[in-house]
Amino acid sequence: MKRRITEEERKLFKAHIDEPRPLKAVVPKTKPRKNLSANANGLDGNTKEKLKRGQLQPAARIDLHGMTEAAAHGALLSFLAGAQARGIRLALVVTGVGNPRAEDGAEWMRAPHGVLKQMVPRWLNEKEFAALAIGAAPAHRRHGGNGALYVYLRKKG
Repeated sequence: MKRRITEEERKLFKAHIDEPRPLKAVVPKTKPRKNLSANANGLDGNTKEKLKRGQLQPAARIDLHGMTEAAAHGALLSFLAGAQARGIRLALVVTGVGNPRAEDGAEWMRAPHGVLKQMVPRWLNEKEFAALAIGAAPAHRRHGGNGALYVYLRKKG
């Protein structure tokens, strides 16, 4: 059963709401993280640079070639969860670059170029993937170049 508000409480509330006062900005006090540069993908500058140069060797690899979008989504989620559970920090996801566009037919009927190449970075921002991955970066050409991504995984925990 709900408690009824007394007339005194109503008056007090109204007086409090009607009284104009400036708003105070609440700024949370947080300690800056060591060694992290301010970049969108969550990787520190040193790791990002090593990935760019192909100096880190991925400990796990998945090839999504030939999979449908739905099958690739499930396979990638399962793969990354398994890799994280095994303590792996760097995985390679091969998406391929896609088939060349067919120039015949109406524009709206054409399949997009490299669907998985476009979708995997988007998926990594989804809630279930974000719990696994810190960030992603294009793979070095020795690991697949434009047709692959490095995915840096969170520590299992």
